[in-house]
Amino acid sequence: MDPLDVLESTTAIEAIEAPRTSDDMGRVRDLFKSAPPMDGPRVTTGLEPGTPAPDFALPAADGTIVRLSELRGSPVAVVFYPLDWSPGCSVQLELYEQEHEEFASRGIRLLGISIDSIYSHGAWAAVRGIRFPLLSDFQPRGETARAYNVWRNADGHSERALYLIDADGIIRWSHVSERLKELPDFDELVAALDLVTAGRHDEKEAHR
Repeated sequence: MDPLDVLESTTAIEAIEAPRTSDDMGRVRDLFKSAPPMDGPRVTTGLEPGTPAPDFALPAADGTIVRLSELRGSPVAVVFYPLDWSPGCSVQLELYEQEHEEFASRGIRLLGISIDSIYSHGAWAAVRGIRFPLLSDFQPRGETARAYNVWRNADGHSERALYLIDADGIIRWSHVSERLKELPDFDELVAALDLVTAGRHDEKEAHR
């Protein structure tokens, strides 16, 4: 069975004990609103469309190893984000969960990657209601982000970046936010999803 089918059939919410009251859950959910802001100009530009996507094998919250090469045959959206629990990441990944059908209806597998541990991923996914796999680039720290040229060495985490990879394992669209606090435009992302699934490979227009 495809490992992602297993991951997506059971949510992280079922894997950990919920807070004792709904008020407790609400307070945890809203922590990002008072968290210190995360910002700064980008320091890398990512990999160019037309580049073979570097393979990776990373653990999800339940310990299952997800290997990119095993997903060959289906397009994949890889979301690099700085940190669980941070303000922009909370908004961004919750949006992708709410709009997951935009990916699923096109047969695109959605993966999130950050340097957080599997335990942080499990708790954060439970609180935010995120059901697509969050993978841990924890050890060796940032190895996958480095391979995709989105590692911020001075900060110890990745850029906010997106890669759309076609069924043959080739990057067809990429985006690295100009500033960490800036979320990728969702309408542009949806248009890029159609570009990948339609097989149109205009690399000049695809790279942002």
